[in-house]
Amino acid sequence: MKKEECFYIGKVIGKYSFKGELLVKTDSDNPEQYTELKSIFIELGNALVPFIINSVQLHKSQLIRIRFENVTNEIEADKLIKKDVYLPLSYLPKLKGKKFYYHEVIGFSIMHNKENLGAIVRIHDQGLQALFEIKKYDGSTSLIPIHDDFIINVDRGKKNISVEIPDGLLEL
Repeated sequence: MKKEECFYIGKVIGKYSFKGELLVKTDSDNPEQYTELKSIFIELGNALVPFIINSVQLHKSQLIRIRFENVTNEIEADKLIKKDVYLPLSYLPKLKGKKFYYHEVIGFSIMHNKENLGAIVRIHDQGLQALFEIKKYDGSTSLIPIHDDFIINVDRGKKNISVEIPDGLLEL
């Protein structure tokens, strides 16, 4: 499985028991969605390696406790601590309306007042406000805040997002 065919769900942060159980901190508001998983991918080196799950359950707020089929002791568990965890994109539920996954809209055009401003090349989500980075047709780039009030429509068929942004925002 290639990394670009998957989405990040969290990181192995520690051991739970002496029998190889691990704690995964999820990057989700709804970690219970992962309690029915049968397998996951863990990034080891430059590869995503599949791991079969024997059991998984919620543990506190954003943690899930996992027992893998082939991880039965502390030594094997230690090798997985601080490793990133992934699932195939096919596990994501389809979103409708103005909701979208960040990876889904890379390459979409940004439309403002029926004018094509450029294409989304990256999403910046590390700061206080997530931003579309768009490459304009003149070669320059602009940042547009990803905010429900600015997004008018997401057209997956035409691969564009219509926005209504304040005057002067693109010149910043």
